[in-house]
Amino acid sequence: MPTLLRHTGRLLAVAAAALACHPGGSSPGAAVDTAGAAVATTHGEWVRIPRPGADSIRAYVAYPERSSKAPAIIIIHEIFGLTDWEPTVADRLAKAGYVAIVPDLLSSKYGTSPASPDSGRKLVATLEPERITADLDATYAYVDTLPAVRKGDVATIGFCWGGGQSFRYATNNPQLRAAVVCYGPPPDSAAIARIKAPVLGVYGEKDERIDATLPEVTARMRASGKRYEYDVYPGTGHGFLKPGRQGSDGPQVERAWARILSFYGTTLR
Repeated sequence: MPTLLRHTGRLLAVAAAALACHPGGSSPGAAVDTAGAAVATTHGEWVRIPRPGADSIRAYVAYPERSSKAPAIIIIHEIFGLTDWEPTVADRLAKAGYVAIVPDLLSSKYGTSPASPDSGRKLVATLEPERITADLDATYAYVDTLPAVRKGDVATIGFCWGGGQSFRYATNNPQLRAAVVCYGPPPDSAAIARIKAPVLGVYGEKDERIDATLPEVTARMRASGKRYEYDVYPGTGHGFLKPGRQGSDGPQVERAWARILSFYGTTLR
């Protein structure tokens, strides 16, 4: 199975796994990352997204093979920064028919995510909420204007730290069509009233740190008249959708992805 390799902090190759797609871009074959590294891919590309008052945002975009415009999904990475794994999520979503984009939320401040997960975690901890929102706004604006995207039909999905950011971004962007929160914490109580998008939560059974928040956030979302639904997957732990985590080698991963795609199918046009 092809993998994405990292060399001196640069992503050298992205590949489609068995569940990955042929994401659409300018042409099949090798794309070129703006850092100058060749990227082995099919219909995907690395792009730089302009950001007012700051350096650009580096992102990977995967396109589906379809004859009509597609909804778009913004993928928000874990607390470790953009790793080898998130582009494969973009490929998976593109195979399902969506234009998927994953921004490196460290790139506008630090140039790129570091190879070391621990270093990435420390840098993510320095990101101000306003910067994160601005980078997601810029990503939203970019993907919403792509010719292959059905304008205004944009959702998010986030994992771990990114799950919390997916939830929080729904409080800041009333145009968002849907938000998927994979084992991420909820936003502040006062911000929940601003959510317009339906929200789906995906949680591991053995993740009490996050699961302990579910009764309260459910009550707050319902009291505010928001659509919020979630599933807790048995035998799984925090981060189980990513290889190497508890439950990642079991059947709950595909169950969760089927649920996610079903949710997008009812919320995106």
